[in-house]
Amino acid sequence: MARKSDQYYYKVLTEGVEYCVQAAELLYETLKNYQTEEMDTRIKEMHAIEHAADLAKHVMMSKLVKEFITPIEREDIIELAQTIDDVTDGIEDVLLRMYMFHTKTIRPEALEFCTLIVSCCHAMKNMMEEFHNFSKSNTIHQMIVEINRLEEDGDKLYTDAMHALYSNPKDPIEIFTWTEIFNHFERCCDKCEDVANVVESVIMKNT
Repeated sequence: MARKSDQYYYKVLTEGVEYCVQAAELLYETLKNYQTEEMDTRIKEMHAIEHAADLAKHVMMSKLVKEFITPIEREDIIELAQTIDDVTDGIEDVLLRMYMFHTKTIRPEALEFCTLIVSCCHAMKNMMEEFHNFSKSNTIHQMIVEINRLEEDGDKLYTDAMHALYSNPKDPIEIFTWTEIFNHFERCCDKCEDVANVVESVIMKNT
């Protein structure tokens, strides 16, 4: 029978991914209905999500320090918590870049990236909800593969977005701004794949 403390870690890691989902959906809604005068409010909302995720991670780490037995290796729990937190941080970074660069209009590829990141985060949530059962699961491997596929879609979208951006360069500031923003979008997809890679590594070590 699984101990309550075992379930606690799986539960908190899953909740960490829920913060990723919230951040991704907020980013999508912000860009879908983009209003520069609302950016201050959106930044505060995003930071509240990121801060809540950090607090939850710190509470878990405090408990982990005192734990004698853990369901998987302590280092794996720490790495999973950090890679999940990196996703939320990466999504916040996209919004911060748009704010810092005084972005006035949204390129269509940005909305495509937002849609992809929302899909990545939901796929991560599905994976983490199944993670507690990884030794018996018939579906978690396919969930990992799906996140890898979405990251590959992100690579292609990044290439296409940069190609379109530089195909008819006129404003150097716009070129610089969107290069930075697209770089951060692509990193978000990479960070989602990092979570899937850590999960896959843990499964391989424990089965």
